[in-house]
This record gives sequence, structure tokens and C-alpha cells, in this order.
Amino acid sequence: MEQEIYRVYSSYLKEKYGEKVYKLPVNLPVTCPNKENGFGCSFCSDSGTGFEAMSQSVSVTTQLEETREKIEKRYGAHKFIAYFQNYTNTYLPINQFEQYVNEAAKVKDIVEISVSTRPDCIHEAYLRVLEKVKKSSSINITIELGLQTANYHTLSKLFRGHGLAEFLGAVQLISNYGFELCVHIIPNLPYDTMEDVVETAKIISVLPVSQVKLHSLYIAKGTIMAEQYENGELEICSKQEYFERLAHFLMYLRKDMVIERLFSRIPEQDSLFSNWGESWWKCQDEFLQYMKEHDFYQGKLHYKTGQLLIDKGYV
Repeated sequence: MEQEIYRVYSSYLKEKYGEKVYKLPVNLPVTCPNKENGFGCSFCSDSGTGFEAMSQSVSVTTQLEETREKIEKRYGAHKFIAYFQNYTNTYLPINQFEQYVNEAAKVKDIVEISVSTRPDCIHEAYLRVLEKVKKSSSINITIELGLQTANYHTLSKLFRGHGLAEFLGAVQLISNYGFELCVHIIPNLPYDTMEDVVETAKIISVLPVSQVKLHSLYIAKGTIMAEQYENGELEICSKQEYFERLAHFLMYLRKDMVIERLFSRIPEQDSLFSNWGESWWKCQDEFLQYMKEHDFYQGKLHYKTGQLLIDKGYV
């Protein structure tokens, strides 16, 4: 049997729900505390990351139903995830948050709700709302946390507004409720080294994290990073180096963790740089070939705590 290179998200969803499942993006009228209190993360544009989402002014029900209809016709899909994607969704007033989540849970064929947020915006009140929705509707809940890197020095340079400690605290709190947790990582940040990438994989692997979403760094127009990029103040690593960083991240990661994606996607008109001028799927095909040629696969270098003692026969 051929070694699986990494645990693919679409395959995981098919195993879980018995058929293909598609994410439907939802754009809520919410901002980010980092933008309110300053200028936001250096890589984040004014529109956030919801490039494919509908306007915030459109109701949750309409967003989900209209997008579902398109996906249903195109792919013959019957099960969907309501993905509260853009900005910091748990930064909404709690009553509004509860209203939107309950609205999504009532839409036909929604089997899961995924909520994207920040480590410093996790509070038990929001988790209790999600727990109540899960119990009343039998819909699964996933929380997506943007970490990007475990290097708190890099987080500071990115103006993230939080460090590693806030992430660890958020993970601990979420785990108490048993929700699935997806962590967002950018392996090729200009301030990180290969050691940082590996350390990030190791840290995530010892935490109750079930999914990882990997983003190749892009430069969105109108951002602090765009200004730095145009002024020659930062360099983006080569595609080959990204392959090497991504490969090592996966090899040091727990084998059971699900990988949502390997490369970012952004409309060409919205970016100064993305995926070395190539499509994400071409980059992905090249990367998978690179992994095969070197016999690299997820979990190959993952070393469990205490394994050395076992290997030496001490226990």
C-alpha cells in the first residue's frame, strides 16, 4: 500500500459524513479587535480574508442558501459546512453571535458550523452558545484559530496583538467543550526560520488540535506588508524553500491531524504577490511530487514524548 503523503481534509469529511461536503462562506457584520485598537495584522487587508464571500449586509440564511444552490448544481453536493470565515466572529456581541449561529443551524443540509476567530477572543460565553446549538441541532462545531507561527517575536513583528500564551490558553478552553479545533499556520513568514516552522509543528502536535490549515504567504494590496514589500523591507522565500518548510512541518506533525490546505488562494487583482506567480493547484501538484521523490510524508519525523526512553529499553 502506497504511503499517504498527508491526511487530506476532503477525504476526512467524506469518511465522517459518508459523502462529499463543501464549505459555504458566511460574512458577518463584524470587525477585528486588532483593527479597532490599531492598524491590524501587517498581512491583513481591509476586506479581511473573505474574498469569495457575499456582502455583510446579506442575511446569513440568504448567504448560505444562495451559495448552497450554486455548489449543489455544480457538484451535486448534499451536505455543507456553514463557515463563519471573515474577521473575528467571536468579537460580536454575544446575543448577535447566538442569533447568527442559530440561523445557520436551521438552514437545510448544514451538518457543521465552523467559526473562525482569534486566540484572544475565546470566552466561555461564546463556547456555551456553540455547545447549546450543537446539542439542540446535532450539528458539529469546529473552531478555527489563527496562530500563524509559534514564534512570539514574529507575532509581534506582524502586529498580531497576541502571543503564544493566548493561543495555548484558548486551546485549553476550547478542549474543555470537545469541539474540533483547526489552527491556521503560515510556514514562510519572513521573520521565521526552518527551526521556527518545525517548533510550531511540534507544539501543535502535543495539543488537542485536530486540523491544520496551511497558508503560503501572499501580499494583499493595501496592507502594511504590501508597503514593506514594495519598499524592499522584506523578502519572500523561494518556492523551493517553501516546499522544504512545508515538508518539514508535515513530517514533524502528528500523523492523525487533518490538513485543510497547503497553499493560499487570493484573486490576482487583490494581491502584489501570490504563489510565485503560479496557480495554487500547480504549486500543490509540484509539492506532492517533491514529497514523493524524497519519500516524505506527514508524521515521518514526529517523535512522541518519552519515545527515547522506550527506544533505549529503559521502560
